[in-house]
Amino acid sequence: MKHRWAALASVVLALSALTPTVVAAQAGSPPARERSQGLRLGQNYPNPFNPETRIPFAVGNPPECAGPSQHRVSLRIYNLLAQLVAIPVLVGGADGVEGGRPIDNLVLPCREYTAYWDGKYLNSGREVASGIYLYRLEVGGRAVVKKMIVMK
Repeated sequence: MKHRWAALASVVLALSALTPTVVAAQAGSPPARERSQGLRLGQNYPNPFNPETRIPFAVGNPPECAGPSQHRVSLRIYNLLAQLVAIPVLVGGADGVEGGRPIDNLVLPCREYTAYWDGKYLNSGREVASGIYLYRLEVGGRAVVKKMIVMK
């Protein structure tokens, strides 16, 4: 029984480490606060998935962007123990940013993007195990976290 409580406590601590300043809803339109801060993280699709998924996100407020505003962007995937599992890559390319680059401190202009993850661990060819994973978009120090499910 003590081991179960210890495991639960470690999961709670791991999730609290990933808790962003902004938490997005799983469905529907993003909250006004999230839109005003210039980041939007969509639900991955398909979800649940096997073996690959895509993650829509927006940097800045694309309809309202004026001028070439640039944002430092990171998108990372974690397991429930807050261990880094993967860094998705940018699909396509735009405005001088080539597609296929890992979304890790990329400087991106204001617009909508799509990320791709092949369901494999970082720097290996091994597929991740079935389960729940968290993906975290960070733009200029602000972050949004959502969950995804890998099902085999």
